Amino acid sequence: MSPLPPPNPSELPADKELVLKVIPMPADVNQAGDIFGGWVMAQVDLAGSILPARVARGRLATVAVNEFVFKQPVRVGDILSFFSKISRIGRTSITVEIEVYSEHFADQGIYRKVTEARLTYVALDENGQPRTVERPAGGPARS
Repeated sequence: MSPLPPPNPSELPADKELVLKVIPMPADVNQAGDIFGGWVMAQVDLAGSILPARVARGRLATVAVNEFVFKQPVRVGDILSFFSKISRIGRTSITVEIEVYSEHFADQGIYRKVTEARLTYVALDENGQPRTVERPAGGPARS
């Protein structure tokens, strides 16, 4: 199956940090030949947890998928780049924004935004109960 041309090349976000890169494989496709949305969601959850883990310095759990938008299909062999930033730090929770960009393996450097999401994680103590998150200096305001 030939790759889809990028309909609208995108600029990579300057306000977010690259937290993960992956290449989906043939085992990850649906009946239409595109990558399963659930596979992409799992990768977004992994990527989304990177920055909150840095702040929480301990166990986290995903408590909400606040928003998830699929913009373009992902194909086998696309290189996916996951960019994230913390948008909110609460008493026990951290919300992040994630943007996913794909580039075709044979045509690297031309990106298209394929997914955007907002997820919330909660910091947990050793008993699995919510615990207070310390706000880092210079980080987003607590709300």
